[in-house]
Amino acid sequence: MPAYPTVAYTARHASFPYTERDLLRMDETSDTDFYASPRFVTHIDDNAISLLREYYLHSLPQKGRILDFCSSWISHFPQELEERAVASAREEQSEPGNSLEVLGAGMNKRELDANPILKVRILQDLNIDPKLPESVGSIDAATCVVSIDYLTKPLEALSSVHIHLKPGGSVHLVISNRCFPTKAVGRWLRISEDERLEMAGDYLWWSGFRDVEIVTLCDGKGKGSGWFGLQRHDPLWVVRGKKIEAT
Repeated sequence: MPAYPTVAYTARHASFPYTERDLLRMDETSDTDFYASPRFVTHIDDNAISLLREYYLHSLPQKGRILDFCSSWISHFPQELEERAVASAREEQSEPGNSLEVLGAGMNKRELDANPILKVRILQDLNIDPKLPESVGSIDAATCVVSIDYLTKPLEALSSVHIHLKPGGSVHLVISNRCFPTKAVGRWLRISEDERLEMAGDYLWWSGFRDVEIVTLCDGKGKGSGWFGLQRHDPLWVVRGKKIEAT
């Protein structure tokens, strides 16, 4: 497994530190309307996608059930996991207990329908109803790609993910610096990248997760392609945590 720079998160507050005002957005009109038209695009560059696939290969379970929330037409799974998930989605034969089932919760039906790895598709606005349906059942891991900044009820949504995770299960919040600024929560736009990572760590901690860590996949400072190599790659981090088994 690659040796990613990893920093342990430390809780800094006595209670959840964010107010309703912190989580207000410039555009508080219907998210259903905003996401009504499918966007068949990627929201991070090719280098970030490649790094994320490599990270997933070493960090996600090879079998079991994974929830991709705030999902879309693509989940950026590596080929090995994608093939297992597609086989499960097509209900092809696999060894008992050796399948990988991926559930996707998102806002646009056409995007979810176009995602070949999804066995289960859940059309749900987590800003209206942050509680996942009971039908989700138990999951082994959860992912969220460059979307945690859009949740106006992050504590409720992540607490629901925590409930469905098996003990020892993990959640992986993938973060870059791209967003739809009118739909990101206000505080996210006002603070630095380092503070955003701490904010995501706060979200996980106060939702019940432990062993919270900030993993750097790409700091965005290295030279990329383009004229004279001046075009930099998208930065990419993962803020992750685990559901600790009750003692």
